[in-house]
Amino acid sequence: MTSSELLHNGLTLMLFGMGFVFVFLTVLVLITRVMSWVVTQYEQTAGMLPEDGVPSPTAVIQKAEKLPTSTTDIAILPILTAAIQQYRQHRS
Repeated sequence: MTSSELLHNGLTLMLFGMGFVFVFLTVLVLITRVMSWVVTQYEQTAGMLPEDGVPSPTAVIQKAEKLPTSTTDIAILPILTAAIQQYRQHRS
C-alpha cells in the first residue's frame, strides 16, 4: 500500500466515524425532545411552581431541641444511638 492509499483510507475512516457520531448525537437530541414533549403533554403541571411558593429547604427539618415525648420513643432512643455508633465504627 502506498502512502496516498493509506491517507485516503484514513480520511475515509475519519469521515465515516465523524458522520456516525453526528447522526447518533442528532438522533439523541431528537429523542430527548420527543420525550420532553410527551412528558409535558402527559403532565400539564410540569415546570409550574406551587401557588404558595417554594418552601425553604429548612422548613421540613425539626428543631434539635425537640426530644421524644412518648415512652416508646424514649425506649428506642438508646437502641438507635447504639446502632448509629456501631455503624460508624464499622465504616471507619
